[in-house]
Amino acid sequence: MSVHLTERRTDRGLLVAAADSETVGETYDNGTVSVTVEPSFYGDADSETDTEALTESLGRASVANLVGDVVVTTAIDAGYVAEANVVDLGGVPHAQYLRM
Repeated sequence: MSVHLTERRTDRGLLVAAADSETVGETYDNGTVSVTVEPSFYGDADSETDTEALTESLGRASVANLVGDVVVTTAIDAGYVAEANVVDLGGVPHAQYLRM
């Protein structure tokens, strides 16, 4: 499965946004938290890549915003996100990563 991945340089380091391809353009909500997976933030079809590229990108990231089963599972498996810190957005996982 492909993922959408963007990287942006900020004053505080590299911001990575990644989402499972099928989540882009959708809004997910759990009654407390709502996330819209905007192509302008998470990337459009031109930003599609694989989980290997995602793992490499997370290794350089200062901050990451992640949506979807594949993306979040990849981050967990690579040791960047603890499963206990994943938020369920109506069946779709969401996680944020901050390297201090």
